[in-house]
Amino acid sequence: MWRAILAAMTALMLIGTVSVWAQQRPAPGPGPEAQYPHRELTPEDRRAFLDARIAALKAGLELTPDQEKNWPTFEQAIRSFAKLRVDHREAMRTATPPADPIERLRRRGEAMTSTGAALKQLADTAQPLYQSLDDGQKRRFQILARHLRPHWRHHHGLDEGRERNR
Repeated sequence: MWRAILAAMTALMLIGTVSVWAQQRPAPGPGPEAQYPHRELTPEDRRAFLDARIAALKAGLELTPDQEKNWPTFEQAIRSFAKLRVDHREAMRTATPPADPIERLRRRGEAMTSTGAALKQLADTAQPLYQSLDDGQKRRFQILARHLRPHWRHHHGLDEGRERNR
């Protein structure tokens, strides 16, 4: 009987502490930049992280000498695409959002056009490399290439509350 009472009391205490913990709100304080100090990366940080992700992809693929011939153009396309994304982000940050919805559509279309061209170039340079990979390398490519995409913020809730002008 004492075990049942002890188990019930323990369960009630756990439920009570979890519900109190869930109801607590973060204390008012500095803005999101203070909560997420890694949000604003310096250009050197971005370059270092990109270099690391590219090096990880290359190391994980364990390219043969014949496959290595296709790597430089692919790497340059990755770097060009990353630079385009940084340029777009900086342009959006510094530009005054247009009040006119048609101009907003026009700007977004121009950004999509340049992004589409860069993605096509990336695909064109990746194709010879990818076709030369064996099945194990292709599997590793798919896993490791995911980390080249700079979408980490969206998966960690860092964009919540941010007004987007897209």
